[in-house]
Amino acid sequence: MTDRDDVTAFIDRVPSDIRREDARIMIDLIERITGIAPGLWGPTIVGFGQYHYRYASGREGDAPAAGFSPRKAATTIYLPDGVGAHADALGRLGPHSTGVGCLYIKRLSEVDLAVLEGIITASWKTVTDGTFGHRAAESSKNSGDENT
Repeated sequence: MTDRDDVTAFIDRVPSDIRREDARIMIDLIERITGIAPGLWGPTIVGFGQYHYRYASGREGDAPAAGFSPRKAATTIYLPDGVGAHADALGRLGPHSTGVGCLYIKRLSEVDLAVLEGIITASWKTVTDGTFGHRAAESSKNSGDENT
């Protein structure tokens, strides 16, 4: 993971004006939730904090406890506890699509930021409270659902 200056340089290089502005909003939002400065995880993931995961297969590692990436098609928000844990809130969010552990938003200006903040806060608390014990895939049978 790299430091805040690397995150700023990465965001400054995002080609889309919308993704760049949305990334700055996401940094402010998640930093407020976590109280942690962002770091760059790999080339394109802005992460906050970390958690250790271990699968039944024996695979293990570390990942950001909260994070996002300003991808070309949409801002990807990572929910390590899975989107299924947030089904009710996602119904109130506004236009989005989902994967097993990812929330895709094309424009933050079109969603309810208070609902988004609640989703990220709940995910952060789940992942960092010391009792997180399952994979994102186990939280939802509805991966890939869309609400656009």
